[in-house]
Amino acid sequence: MTQPSVSFEFFPPKSDAAEAKLWDAVNRLEPVDPLFVSVTFGAGGSTRDRTHRTVKRMVEETTLVPAAHLTCVDASRDEVHAVIEDYWQAGVKHIVALRGDSPDGMGEAFTPHPDGYKGSIELIEGIRAHRPELGKCFEISVAAYPEPHPDSRGWADDMAVLKAKQDAGADRAITQFFFNPDDYFRLLDEAEKAGITMPIIPGIMLQPNFKGLTRMAKMVQATLPDWLRDLYDGLDDDPETRDLVTANVAAELTRKLADQGVRDFHFYTLNRAGLALSTCRLLGLKPKPVPKAA
Repeated sequence: MTQPSVSFEFFPPKSDAAEAKLWDAVNRLEPVDPLFVSVTFGAGGSTRDRTHRTVKRMVEETTLVPAAHLTCVDASRDEVHAVIEDYWQAGVKHIVALRGDSPDGMGEAFTPHPDGYKGSIELIEGIRAHRPELGKCFEISVAAYPEPHPDSRGWADDMAVLKAKQDAGADRAITQFFFNPDDYFRLLDEAEKAGITMPIIPGIMLQPNFKGLTRMAKMVQATLPDWLRDLYDGLDDDPETRDLVTANVAAELTRKLADQGVRDFHFYTLNRAGLALSTCRLLGLKPKPVPKAA
């Protein structure tokens, strides 16, 4: 059986304590040898500098391959191009291109900047066109949705958008989180019918706080099944058990996907190394010795 590959998502820290937690997670997960690690980019570019510092440090101090998020929210094309240039100069060659959420919060209406990109398709084209000798060298990942997202107008439209992302130059898609494997496989079926050939990597959520998970699911219209609610019921004051439940739920989901031939997984870590390590162990992945970066 082919060994599975994984990637991890982190978010840039807002405090010294969060900074320490992030780099603890990075250092502990580096030996798992992920395909890449992504770093989020806040609404309206609110974490632009922190995202840049984080990916730059990853390039300089680790063996990881960072993928920096980039959105077109509340930014002109020139400002977006400046971020692209900053990433390249920092040694980051992989961008996760997203339309992004409104500065007013997820679920609020998206309004393009008057001098900016209207959405992810234009953003991908802009990355590829930016100094063509550089743009063509970037690896680009994009978002996909196993369930209808808040702006969805149906499967046909969703697949047309995803196909347009591919045609614009995307190399892979990473899904929003989900808990029903059938939702993911339906997405693959619909994508195949639409002529989408790029890999679509399942996104696996590692959120042990069920109240937080509920808020996130509501914003992106992801379904939380009753059996999942039952598992977390009564665990508000028991974080240790919540962590065990979370790791096992994620491992069971990845096992069901792997049984159907899926070999690549993207974990939303929330900067928590323990949960990601536990899930990788249950998936059969063990840390490897890490050579020191030059």
